[in-house]
Amino acid sequence: MSRDESLGVWLLAVGQTAGFAALVYMFGAIILSLEDGSGWSRAELALGPTLSLLTQAGLAPFSGRLVDKGYGGSLLGGAAALGALCLLALSRVEVLWLWYAIWIVIGVAQGASLYDTCFAFLTRRLGREARTGIIRVTLVAGFASTFAFPLGAWSGETLGWRGAVLVFAAMQLLVTLPANILGVRFMRRGERRGGPMVPTPDGAVRAVFRRPEFWALAAFFGLLMGNHTMLFTFALPILTDRGAADGIAVLVASTVGPMQVAGRIVLMAAGARIGSGLIARGIAVGMSLASIALLVAAGQVWLLAIYAVLQGASIGVQSILRPLLTAEAMGQENFGAVSGALAMAPLTAGAAAPFLGALLIGFGGVTLLLSVTLLAALAAFGIALWLKTRGI
Repeated sequence: MSRDESLGVWLLAVGQTAGFAALVYMFGAIILSLEDGSGWSRAELALGPTLSLLTQAGLAPFSGRLVDKGYGGSLLGGAAALGALCLLALSRVEVLWLWYAIWIVIGVAQGASLYDTCFAFLTRRLGREARTGIIRVTLVAGFASTFAFPLGAWSGETLGWRGAVLVFAAMQLLVTLPANILGVRFMRRGERRGGPMVPTPDGAVRAVFRRPEFWALAAFFGLLMGNHTMLFTFALPILTDRGAADGIAVLVASTVGPMQVAGRIVLMAAGARIGSGLIARGIAVGMSLASIALLVAAGQVWLLAIYAVLQGASIGVQSILRPLLTAEAMGQENFGAVSGALAMAPLTAGAAAPFLGALLIGFGGVTLLLSVTLLAALAAFGIALWLKTRGI
């Protein structure tokens, strides 16, 4: 990897960090001030991020095809600008239907500017060297929740939910947008090593759909993403319900991000000595134990810390594992379209998670929600065991 490409990767890492904080973690970070100041219920509010993630899921195959055609850089820059405009508009919303409409457009910005598009762009530019670039991006982006939750808690309490949304809009405009534009510019100074930019042949993705490994991977990553999205969306209500004081709840929620980075560092240090299948089974076990820790916690800070360590490290490794395992199991040919198709499952699961989580809490409390996240992680472990029989 050349010096320009390396600098481009680090700039994209900054863009992904700020982009995730502004477009994904913002809702969970300001949810308490939203509930206090908006007049809408938790389920009504959560339907907004649900719609955005559904939109992101629906657009994933199309954004992947655009990356394959050479438009990845344009997507990363243009969608970052769109996200900033959407957050500015969101801060002025007065009626619920407009709240939903803007979140749908935010879903477009998420789908075109976050991990899936970024990783496909890096894969197309760097080829086999993309693993190093992806790991670097995720090492930095793992800190998105670390500053998003304290920033959201402070700005929500000090400025109200509208002011807090404006703070995140400024982040998207002043950090994400220039970082993405400059990162793409530096990446394009290097030699493209990921194969020719050509339209995806007709039937290429349909052929992938006929492989049982594709559906197993989709289910595996979908279950893990549904688990994690419910937990981070309602992190503060969950932790306070488990007996944590407000300050401790913010601290624990913020710790998940650094633990993502820690998990990725361990994976990077291990190199190729640990197979992808073993990693898949390990993160499913880790997320299962994280939900168990929350289920049995009753104000014990050490159990909350165990949750943060296991959940953060597991989901951190998962974000690296998905593009790498997709390329390993499905090949690099038509990677953007194939990874986009596979991404529909975790994105759809993540989309349903905020609204489903709100319903679960309303129906049976936090204990019911945590029971569902545990079952999802255990089911993912079962799928990982089946993948082992297929040589993955």
